[in-house]
Amino acid sequence: MTISIIARERILGATLGAALATVVVFEQRGRIYESINETQFQRKEPIFGRKSRQELAHLWNISVDKALRPLIQSLSSRGW
Repeated sequence: MTISIIARERILGATLGAALATVVVFEQRGRIYESINETQFQRKEPIFGRKSRQELAHLWNISVDKALRPLIQSLSSRGW
């Protein structure tokens, strides 16, 4: 069963649109948090230190890569 070119374009457009929207939202959230005055917002100490957060992010990326590898290979073999 093949997916038509129009359907592929729509799926690709929706995916790229969602990714762009996500980037914009997170960028705006970061700017909002930076603009809040320190005296109005008391920051709590992070649960994890900087090194622990980097290790956690690295482990997360490895697990996502391993989990999605079959899907990526399947899509690549179909010419996506």
